[in-house]
Amino acid sequence: MSRRVTVRFRPHQAIMLAAVIAFVGSLPLASARWYLLPVLLLPLAIAIWAVRSGTDADPAGLRVRALIGQRRIGWSRVAELAADPHGRAVALLTDGERIRLPAVRADDLPRLIAASGQPLDPATPPAPATPPAPAADATGPTGEPTTPPTQ
Repeated sequence: MSRRVTVRFRPHQAIMLAAVIAFVGSLPLASARWYLLPVLLLPLAIAIWAVRSGTDADPAGLRVRALIGQRRIGWSRVAELAADPHGRAVALLTDGERIRLPAVRADDLPRLIAASGQPLDPATPPAPATPPAPAADATGPTGEPTTPPTQ
């Protein structure tokens, strides 16, 4: 039985630390009056977003997760993976829709493509292991025999 490998991309964990600090810092304000208690919801929502959001990639497709929902996209629907001008990864779907992939940067695109099980560029054949040896009777464009350069 083969095991499916999932590559996960998540926001930097410093966001979680910032949410905890914001929560602790807002406690005095929220405890001053009962109607200020909702102030605690903002750092709590940021902490939940930091844990939950991101992009998961496996051979079946992509799963884009946000604070509240998630979306599953099969590789057959992905026409192109590219980077926007800000260095964030974007998936262009076959129906023309563009989806920003949370927590995936332009530098992460090779890892994302590798998770699909596809080569980076299917049109490019693999490079030969050894360079081909020059032919013994090679001729130049004028028909004269060519000689390898001497050092």
